[in-house]
Amino acid sequence: MKKFFYSLMATAVLTACNGEYVPVDTFVEPEDPVALTSEQQVAWDGVSKKLNAAWGTPDNLYARSIVPENVCQNPFRLTVWKGERASAQIVLWTSKGLDGVECKVSDFKSSVGTMPASIAEAHFVRYTLADEQKYKFKKGGPEVIAPDMLDSLSRFDIKARTTRPVWISLQIPSDAVAGIYTAEVVVSHNGFGKAKLPLEVEVLNQTLKPATEWTFHLDLWQHPSSVAYAQGLELWSDAHFEAMKPLMTRLRDAGQKVITATLNKDPWNHQCYYAYEPMIKWTKHKDGSWSYDYAVFDRWVQFMLEIGINKYINCYSMVPWNCELEYFDEKKGEVVTVKAEPDTPIFPEIWKPFLLDFKKHLQVKGWLEITNIAMDERSPEAMQAAAKVLMDCAPEMGFALADNHRSYEKFTMMRDVCAAMRHQTVTPEDIAMRRAQGYTTTFYVCCSPAYPNTFTTSQPYEAELLGWKSIAHDYDGFLRWAYNSWAEAPQYDSRFGNWMSGDTYMVYPYNRSSMRFERLIDGIEVSEKIRALRATGTDMSGVDAVLKKIRETDILDHNLPWQQIVKEAQTALDDAARK
Repeated sequence: MKKFFYSLMATAVLTACNGEYVPVDTFVEPEDPVALTSEQQVAWDGVSKKLNAAWGTPDNLYARSIVPENVCQNPFRLTVWKGERASAQIVLWTSKGLDGVECKVSDFKSSVGTMPASIAEAHFVRYTLADEQKYKFKKGGPEVIAPDMLDSLSRFDIKARTTRPVWISLQIPSDAVAGIYTAEVVVSHNGFGKAKLPLEVEVLNQTLKPATEWTFHLDLWQHPSSVAYAQGLELWSDAHFEAMKPLMTRLRDAGQKVITATLNKDPWNHQCYYAYEPMIKWTKHKDGSWSYDYAVFDRWVQFMLEIGINKYINCYSMVPWNCELEYFDEKKGEVVTVKAEPDTPIFPEIWKPFLLDFKKHLQVKGWLEITNIAMDERSPEAMQAAAKVLMDCAPEMGFALADNHRSYEKFTMMRDVCAAMRHQTVTPEDIAMRRAQGYTTTFYVCCSPAYPNTFTTSQPYEAELLGWKSIAHDYDGFLRWAYNSWAEAPQYDSRFGNWMSGDTYMVYPYNRSSMRFERLIDGIEVSEKIRALRATGTDMSGVDAVLKKIRETDILDHNLPWQQIVKEAQTALDDAARK
């Protein structure tokens, strides 16, 4: 099954030697498990047999089996800064089916100059199996298909009576001249049936810094071994690292600040489809001494540092989810697994030798001051035991915690704290106190809350809303597990285990983005823009009014008009940037 579904990298060929059309070579999407109503079926009867194309909105999902609504042929308008990444969405639909559909974007022209067509990319959006959005965390129940992955195909065959979204991504040059630019998205099929959709881009006289200079603290947990397994590569080989480079570069370009590393066996007790493979090999010798092989850890960290992700190295974990550690026992001649629970004699016995050796190794590498021992949702009691051992052995290292117990209030020395959004909001006083010490304070979503989130059935605007949440409460940034903990065939079925669909990843194998990842970047850029404008003394009263509304409104209530609030916020920010 995996081999079939991963036939993804081939391109379409228009004709064979005998002149017959050759279908686009790609995986077959799942059938829609939701039956159409009689009204939805009748709606297709009234659809023209020609190519139908219109602008949708990047805020929403469009069903594959339903004739799209709320679309228009009028020019779509984007307001952007120089250096910004922005998104738009067009929708294609057909009653009879169309082969060899292509989408190309023209040059962007204005009275002040031209931006080349190469700043735009058009990606056919693919549908994957997903959990129905229930706005509560409850696994199981009806399945649906949801549009999410931005495919790398240059052509696509659209089946009869289906809708196909196309995501338009723009990377505005940092040296663009401010002004209003016009372009066209030209859609054709097999060389015929062209449709032209006008696009207007207002480039403001503001410049967004490169992502490597953003202050927003983004921490999407990486899963390097997942890349090897999903793409059939030898673990930690040159080919494995080569495959990870574009994927991690994409993460850097979203503003990622943290390297995810592991200290021993899978710290999350195999809660993902692919296990987190160890980066450090532990050996207990016959005389009772210990040694540690850091070769994989060193290569991974150096690889990420060279890409440009370099603020923290967060190492999981002194308290893994099952408290198990493994090492090679020289006396027994085999790998053994032990349970080292906090506040038991074995815990300091096994961790002290490692921490002392690890500290020396980090000092030699020059990484000690940016390395944190990281924990994920551990109890205050477990944190207390771990903190004591760490402070005894390596106080120069920091602590990082994804916190759902308000432990940050007790362990004030934690360098990197991320609070669960569903449980708590860190007070402005605590954020200011931690910031004054050079510490970061962020928030996270995971399998909950149901809203807002970044599941495959979440509406895309929810990802941007998380950025507005961050700046409204003055957080330093945002964390989410995980960037790329893939299911077996995520482009076909985004569900895995007990988690909501898409919960374990934001992008897809072979370095393909998703709608929700692109919109998350939009939210990060919002934070950067607001901080940049405040630094120049710009009047931000309109923006501040919307931020106040966000702070004082229950963001977990999906019945409230959050999509409209995001639009209000965007308008206020654009108005401020024009001043």
